[in-house]
Amino acid sequence: MNYLSLEDVAKTYGEKTLFRHVTFGLEKGQKTGLIARNGRGKSTLMQIIVGKVLPDSGTVTLRKDIRVGYLSQNPEIDAGQTLIDYLLANENETTRLLHRYEELVDTMARQNTPALQKEWEETVSEMDRLQAWNYEDRVKEVLFRLQLPHLQQTMGTLSGGQQKKAALAKVLLADADLLLLDEPTNHLDIAMIEWLEEFLNRQNTSLLLITHDRAFLDAVCHDIVEIDGEQTYFYRGNYAYFLEKKAERESIALAEWEKAKNLYRRELEWMRRMPSARGTKARARKDAFEDLKEKVALRPKQEEITLSLQSERLGNKIMEVNHVSMGFDGHTLIKDFSYTFKRGEKIGIVGPNGSGKSTFLNLLTGKLKPDAGHIVVGQTLQIGYYEQSGLWAPGDKRVIDIIKETAEVVKTDKGQEMSASQFLQYFQFDPTTQYNYFSLLRGGERRRLYLLKTLMAHPNFLILDEPTNDLDVFTLMLLENFLQNYEGCVLMVSHDRHFMDHLVDHLFVFEGEGRIKDFYGTYSEYKKWRAASDRQAAAEAGTEKTTASKGGAKVASNVEANVGAHVNTTNGVQPKKKHSYKQLKEKEALENEMQTLETRKRELETVLCTPERYKPEEITAFSEEIGRIQTALDAAEMRWLELSETCDF
Repeated sequence: MNYLSLEDVAKTYGEKTLFRHVTFGLEKGQKTGLIARNGRGKSTLMQIIVGKVLPDSGTVTLRKDIRVGYLSQNPEIDAGQTLIDYLLANENETTRLLHRYEELVDTMARQNTPALQKEWEETVSEMDRLQAWNYEDRVKEVLFRLQLPHLQQTMGTLSGGQQKKAALAKVLLADADLLLLDEPTNHLDIAMIEWLEEFLNRQNTSLLLITHDRAFLDAVCHDIVEIDGEQTYFYRGNYAYFLEKKAERESIALAEWEKAKNLYRRELEWMRRMPSARGTKARARKDAFEDLKEKVALRPKQEEITLSLQSERLGNKIMEVNHVSMGFDGHTLIKDFSYTFKRGEKIGIVGPNGSGKSTFLNLLTGKLKPDAGHIVVGQTLQIGYYEQSGLWAPGDKRVIDIIKETAEVVKTDKGQEMSASQFLQYFQFDPTTQYNYFSLLRGGERRRLYLLKTLMAHPNFLILDEPTNDLDVFTLMLLENFLQNYEGCVLMVSHDRHFMDHLVDHLFVFEGEGRIKDFYGTYSEYKKWRAASDRQAAAEAGTEKTTASKGGAKVASNVEANVGAHVNTTNGVQPKKKHSYKQLKEKEALENEMQTLETRKRELETVLCTPERYKPEEITAFSEEIGRIQTALDAAEMRWLELSETCDF
């Protein structure tokens, strides 16, 4: 069943063509990622689909009887509206019923009439038919996972990140048939991103997704649509499959171009020798030459060169952190932390939002002073600090002039010089964009420009706070390439698991209550270690309850008190028993186990999509493993449901 069709859609702003000839469709249940370089109109295309922007040409067809949920990068809000009213403002039958149910319960608490009783019974019956009682559980799950418990708080009092999370929650609760999500992982920590992956994978919803998070794209999407130049390419596979097939396509295109170039040389000699074409065959050959000339002029893009800049000499003493502690308003963020940084190491920082990651970076850069302890900095240390707040520049200043303020030329590690313009071009600023005014740049372009200014200062210690936000996947690959060849120290905060896995040697894990764990390995390795530790903790009786479980119980009780708390007591259903700590840990272990099994299952299913690469006995073994995984998944899900139905989590 077709939900969405785009046919030959084009959009141009002024002299800049965003895209042309965009053609693809989405079927029921299909989950597709949309990939293009920054500034190529991905967000504009989404706005065209929902009717907020008109295309210059082409047609967009949405199935009339489906509900569409759209998350924009800059959601519209009413500052005076409460969070609960904002979330339940979706115009669908379920939310209307819930609103009416709450009104009836409130009215009947003050007065009860036969008419109200009859309407209440009809409403309960209708909610049974639509299975609307489950909607409350969905609301509680979404708010708990996205850490939005203060339901009476007005939208205007929320931070920008909280507003974006509220907008995401609203879309997820909209009961939509087709979801259009533009960068949904921005402002989410890793735990939230992994939950969102799982949530979207268990929804039978069609999805069109824009994201820079490649691990998220790989886990959620089954297909990729790429807009490259004026062409649209469709890949029936996840992000890893897209990378493979794109490389093949570009290799074939380059080979065809080389062949055409050689033919062009021969035909050019013929054109120079021959007089004006008189015969039919000669004229046809001349016309073919003109076509060939146009084809040769369109040289396919080749893989970007490896680039590494020269940095200032780094002495033996880099930075020593000695027994540092820091807190705000009685809340400890960093407690008695010590570390000596070593030359050339690359460290990642992970932890929940609000756990003190940015505070830690501000301590290292001297923007904050610790409550206790001290930080000793080496004499040759030159820090390049990329902050989340971004770059400020006058709106009437051109891109090239902003870069030249830092340096006219940059030196590579091989002693070669690159002009500011060449360095801009390496990071996808074409000559036209280089002379654009700062005020005309989009969000991703501004962050890329800020990144360039940070790198061009030749620091020997890079501190990067969320450098991957708003960058397209192609720029992320360039940045990965650059940092892999960077000889100085790198310390970075990022929620991009793919980015971290490819770069870091070890992690500083912010565990809460000021604890920072130094874990030697990638994020994927840490996640496996953590899952194993959780399973062991679940098997041990009498372990101390963690801060996360305490916070989870508090948030869940707050949400339940504000969202439909009457449901279980007024429709005849017995309230659930309160969970024990052992049951809570068992449920958490089951969730981790199911996630691990699902990940392995998807890996095997991807393998089976390319059976020609494997021996028959390997394919048989993979199929048998999928069967065993499905059996284990079914058992785990049954136990998880049993715990959920009998205990109030």
